[in-house]
Amino acid sequence: MAVSALDLGELAAEFPVLRRTFDGHPLTYLDSAATSQTPQPVIDAMTRYYTESRASIHRGVYPLAVEATELYEGARGRIAQWLGSTPEETIFAANATAAINLVAYTWGRQNVGRGDLVVLTEMEHHSNIVPWQILCQDREAELAYVPVQSDGKLDLDALDALLARGPKLVALVHVSNVLGTVNPVAAVTERAHEAGAVVLIDGTQAVPQLPVDLRAIDADFYAWTGHKAYGPTGIGVLHGRRALLEEMPPFIGGGHMIRTVAANESTWTDLPWKFEAGTSQIAEAVGLGAAVDWIDAVGIERIRDHEQDLVAEALQRLASEIPDLTIHGPLDAADRGALISFSLAGAHPHDVGEILGRAGVCVRAGHHCAQPLMRRLGVTATTRASFAVHNSRVDVDRLLDGLVDVRRIFRL
Repeated sequence: MAVSALDLGELAAEFPVLRRTFDGHPLTYLDSAATSQTPQPVIDAMTRYYTESRASIHRGVYPLAVEATELYEGARGRIAQWLGSTPEETIFAANATAAINLVAYTWGRQNVGRGDLVVLTEMEHHSNIVPWQILCQDREAELAYVPVQSDGKLDLDALDALLARGPKLVALVHVSNVLGTVNPVAAVTERAHEAGAVVLIDGTQAVPQLPVDLRAIDADFYAWTGHKAYGPTGIGVLHGRRALLEEMPPFIGGGHMIRTVAANESTWTDLPWKFEAGTSQIAEAVGLGAAVDWIDAVGIERIRDHEQDLVAEALQRLASEIPDLTIHGPLDAADRGALISFSLAGAHPHDVGEILGRAGVCVRAGHHCAQPLMRRLGVTATTRASFAVHNSRVDVDRLLDGLVDVRRIFRL
């Protein structure tokens, strides 16, 4: 069942930025795949830390420092429990990009050597491509890609052919930030493990949209970011398999991640702090914990149902009401996350985005940090509309009205 109109109105009211207008137009925010808006309870939680509990964590024994530490570690515990991980296997990083780089620079340099194979997919974000390019170039290893089929789904037969070659790592996105494709990550993980590969999943788009059970998926590493999950910028999460994390060296050295420091050598502290050098992003962790609480209170299944309804309506109306428009990715809302990328013949995506923006409709235009996928699609850029829990059918109406204006301005 979708979120009711009453609930939806109450939820939308929790996002202060949605009260803004632009040139008399209400704000229609359809760019949550880039950065979600922040509900008031998350803002309040961070404000309370700054106004009531501001102190450095883990070192101080006075009450204020103890309180700050409990807020920080309490957030970690709730985040871990929410997705089916443990606090020891839940590492805070600056964002998902930093989390993936952590794996590439630690596990990767320990385990990938000359002639080894690393497998990615054609639908990856640059954050799940570039670190592996750097690693493979440094280690003289091979990088191979699972193709994307014309329906926007992965070619799993091609995956099996690559797995038969015994790759060291398979890294893939859970939900494509361009196609919206929801990949069968549990099945891919099982097949990759049977081939002896370690699996890393970029869950950046999935965590805010889908029920995610890390135990069921069983990947070795799962990375996501806070600012797409109704939380603050500046914090992301890496969930890792404890046995692998124990073997991996630190990524960044300095304070807090050590047990002892001598003149010529140091020893490392326990997980997860071995990978969290320096002063922690305390307010951001508190905010992300509040965001997880907020999502959990709304219900991730209800969020998924609501967004799927909006995507289904938008897919149908874009296809039937806007001539010469190409939708990229699966055409069934059940197969995709809460976003739609499209191309409008005769209008560049940047022009589409600018014209829609004049009416207060916020969409993303560009290559979406997925240039290999753009080449696979035969385009240089697309326009992307992405939905969140605060969106409604009125927002779909405004998107369609804006595209009618685009066609009128370009005389299409």
